[in-house]
Amino acid sequence: MADQVFDPLIAQIAEARSCYSVGQVADVSPNSLRVIGLTRVAALGDVVRLGDALTGEVVRVDPAGCLVMAEGSTAGLRLGARVIHLGPRSIAPGRNWIGRIVDPDGAPIDGRPLFPGPERRALKAPPPPPTERRGLGQRLDTGLSVFDTLLPIAQGQRIGLFAGSGVGKSRLLSRLARGVGADVVVIGLIGERGREVRDFVEDTLGPEGLAKSVVIAATSDRSALTRARAADTMMTVAEYFRDQGAHVLMLADSITRFAEAQREVAAATGEPASLRGFPPSMAQQVMSLCERAGPGAAGQGDITAILSVLVAGSDMEEPVADVMRGVLDGHVVLDRKIAERGRYPAVDLLRSVSRSLPAAASEEENRLIALTRRYLGAYDKTELMLQAGLYAEGNDPVTDTAVRLWPMLDAFLASESLGGAGQAFEALGRILEASDMSAAH
Repeated sequence: MADQVFDPLIAQIAEARSCYSVGQVADVSPNSLRVIGLTRVAALGDVVRLGDALTGEVVRVDPAGCLVMAEGSTAGLRLGARVIHLGPRSIAPGRNWIGRIVDPDGAPIDGRPLFPGPERRALKAPPPPPTERRGLGQRLDTGLSVFDTLLPIAQGQRIGLFAGSGVGKSRLLSRLARGVGADVVVIGLIGERGREVRDFVEDTLGPEGLAKSVVIAATSDRSALTRARAADTMMTVAEYFRDQGAHVLMLADSITRFAEAQREVAAATGEPASLRGFPPSMAQQVMSLCERAGPGAAGQGDITAILSVLVAGSDMEEPVADVMRGVLDGHVVLDRKIAERGRYPAVDLLRSVSRSLPAAASEEENRLIALTRRYLGAYDKTELMLQAGLYAEGNDPVTDTAVRLWPMLDAFLASESLGGAGQAFEALGRILEASDMSAAH
């Protein structure tokens, strides 16, 4: 107990330095500046202080000097201004961060003081060795029928949540934050509007959700470096709790804004755009971030990740969505048409998949899942004919059953699962059995 009391003081003493390397500004532009005098000291990703308060990050090093992106306006910086080399970026998370809202540097933004944890951790860390990682764990109860049955989430799974704006993405993320039984929830709000951050924390997430969560927020007005770093900070905090043996639920909103921030940084360094405006390095940045989540190695916990992706016009082939689908353990698509008719969560089941199946369900449960998908697929093919009045009952028994089932299945997809997956599957089984009995009569 005494060690925990003095941990913050020990951490601050360890950070104290007696001397710093100093360079000077040699060239200034609105987005970046060149620094001389630090070429043999600074490395990519290191932090420097520009003038009195402005900070920046080294994004390129060459014999002529260091290219630095400032984390704020460069207005007022003069040639010859002093530049202090601060070293690699790191944060010091601790258990006292639970219930708090911090920025990507670990500084509190909820109006209360926050002490650092016992040790600093680098923001760029490798994932556990692939040969030592465990497989996916048990199926998690979420409190939502669609995820407890047809799209199960297993402990350590990485799921992508693909949605346009205004389709209920944030509402679903907060519902999962409150419903999934994790030890700690780490939430990254990347590039959100300032008003939405407060609304998400106070109204959508609520006091109950915040009590077991750490929220990392970088609003849309922050620099591209800061917004991109929010994702790394989110992952580093999740890894800290994972290394303590905890099961961590990590929610990111959104990976698209992380990729867009990385695109701005790449453009400043001269990297050409190739993937619909994104640089080639975008894919590696996104895949490296996602790979750090998932099951841990022996003695570690797991990071169950739900990562949202903004898809304009439901374009699942755009670069970020395409990369994410290839690296995740499943994807959930939210459809605007479903949301507009008032069904939440607006999950398009036929375009969604959970790669925890079939292992996450029993043989009978997998049978119910396959049967439900079959009926929903048959109804989807017939929907236009129904709306046009061209459908005639009696031509196809499967389609007839699908039409009778659809209102009940649609209501089931929007229902809560208060009794867990077992009761949700029982409810789904009753719907399918009732249809079979009505067809027999």
